[in-house]
Amino acid sequence: MSEPVYDVVWPLGKSVFEALPLANRADDLSGKTVCELWEWLFRGEEIFPILRELLAERYPGVKFVDYTVFGNTHGSKEKELMAALPDMLRRHGCDAVISGVGA
Repeated sequence: MSEPVYDVVWPLGKSVFEALPLANRADDLSGKTVCELWEWLFRGEEIFPILRELLAERYPGVKFVDYTVFGNTHGSKEKELMAALPDMLRRHGCDAVISGVGA
């Protein structure tokens, strides 16, 4: 009786997208508008207020658009939200984004 033979599969798979260069970071958030995006999974309701307070102390005149304005970035309407997100960020005058806070 011979040993079974299995096909080998690369666990990472093939890349299906082309990497794009990252956008330039803002040198200073003073007077800028920061938009918050969150997946509503881990303590954002606690962490975003802390971030707002600390950033406001460091950068005079920084403004924030709360994560509740954009909705759940990982919910049942994720696909629709992601499609609309560029226009939403422009409409709110977003200069920078804090996206999710993770575990």
